[in-house]
Amino acid sequence: MTTPRPLVRPARVLAAALAAGTLFATAACSGSDSSASPEADASSTVAERGVAAQTTSPSASSPSASASPSDLSEEGARNALITPADIEDDWTQVRNPSEWRDSLLVGSVDVAAFVDGQSDTQDCQRLTDALFDETLLGKPTGASAVTGFQQGDSRLLYQVAAYDKADLDDSMQWLSELPDTCDQFTLTGGDAGERTVQVIETSLPQVGDNRQGLTVTVKGESNGDPVTLSLDVAVVQIGADAITVTNGGLEGADHDTTSAAVEQGTQRLQEVLAGRTPSPTPSGIN
Repeated sequence: MTTPRPLVRPARVLAAALAAGTLFATAACSGSDSSASPEADASSTVAERGVAAQTTSPSASSPSASASPSDLSEEGARNALITPADIEDDWTQVRNPSEWRDSLLVGSVDVAAFVDGQSDTQDCQRLTDALFDETLLGKPTGASAVTGFQQGDSRLLYQVAAYDKADLDDSMQWLSELPDTCDQFTLTGGDAGERTVQVIETSLPQVGDNRQGLTVTVKGESNGDPVTLSLDVAVVQIGADAITVTNGGLEGADHDTTSAAVEQGTQRLQEVLAGRTPSPTPSGIN
């Protein structure tokens, strides 16, 4: 939510006008070109980042207060990825989760094809198109790294990436509106026929500068059998960087795993943005 800007008092307007007039006269007399100093530019940049960070984390010591998109290198993005120890249970890391966008066979159900369909609403279409993709927040403009895990009939896709800050802000706003704009809609087309999709908001750990949690449920038929796919979608923003989690399957979404991925993943990304390499997560975390 954008903080309302305070009203400018008439006295301040007059003072600003007088100051502007004085500067103009001084420049005219000296014939020199007045410009801001590098220190002033740096102060302005830090102030702007500080305002962005105050969504939930106003502390000036937050990594987002000094981090910029270029601070996240490809190596840093890889180091910020979670490991099986971060989410515990019996999750197994997969070799190439990027292939899930084309085909994700769970039992006899191709989950990727099951969510591939057409919606009458553009916002809802954007959501279903990106559920097993790396474009939920748009195309990264900087470093990006992806990993994936599987456990029984559940799959977890995890991404760390740098974005254009304004575009990322817009994507976070779009996600926050989905429980209203796409609370229930229909997917058509493909081999699965009509599917009913529901989107509800879910809570996440209070981490990062901004965050959004959703649970997406898709109900329909596959090979003549009823199918219900439940997915947690979780995003945490830190400045112009973000982590994205899609977790779930045909047996429901494990919200505890989603929360663990968010909490541990945010900590790892903050370590990277602070210039450190995250330590390996010990087994048996709480």
